Amino acid sequence: MLITIIAAIFITGAVAFLIVKYLPLKLKPVVSILLLVLAIFLTWKIYDGVMKPINFHKNKKVVYEKVIDQLKIIRDAQIAHKEVTGKYSKSISGLIQFVDTAQLALTNTTTVVEKVNKGTKWQPIMVDVEKRVTDTIGYEPVLKRFTGRAYKNMAKVPGTDKEFSLEIGMVDKFNVQVDVFFAKANKADVLKGMDASLIKQELEANTSDEIKGEFISVGSLNEVTTGGNWPPYYDKNESAKNDK
Repeated sequence: MLITIIAAIFITGAVAFLIVKYLPLKLKPVVSILLLVLAIFLTWKIYDGVMKPINFHKNKKVVYEKVIDQLKIIRDAQIAHKEVTGKYSKSISGLIQFVDTAQLALTNTTTVVEKVNKGTKWQPIMVDVEKRVTDTIGYEPVLKRFTGRAYKNMAKVPGTDKEFSLEIGMVDKFNVQVDVFFAKANKADVLKGMDASLIKQELEANTSDEIKGEFISVGSLNEVTTGGNWPPYYDKNESAKNDK
């Protein structure tokens, strides 16, 4: 776009030169006004061409942050669900119900010393051995972990009429089957209404400082992780809250 605009400016300049040199005097005021209007239009197009990607980046970051916040709620609910039940939930509605009703065990781990016979029955050799013992000392509602968070809306992709996609599966790790989950939202749905050409570029993003690919997601069906596919600067606000 900028190349086209710059070329248009050069052409306009050439036309202006020809007009000044060859156009009859009585027509010059009219043509001058037309050229002035054209110059203003081209200036605006240049400004718009420069500012459009800048504004797009600012606006997409705002909407991405809202989507990522919801994905973090899904992630934290899944982690709590696995902690209590031993597996991930296959549905977001199930996660919401879980947060509303489930309780987490509160545990206390202590180290105790026991006498262990390292010898034989007839020639005992008693040795002090330390063991870690974990006791349940009470329970607290899972809901306490989600105080002030919009967990009731965790299924909805902010700013759209869409819902997050959620899948669960199993991954083989060191010959052990491990539960995994994967939640995602389509970037195209989140960015709907913005510049189409810039959305297309965003869906093809593949650099480390951007959210790669067509989706904003957390978890994976191919590896054991509860991380998201967004760059670290989207977690700065969360880190700042935890530091307080």
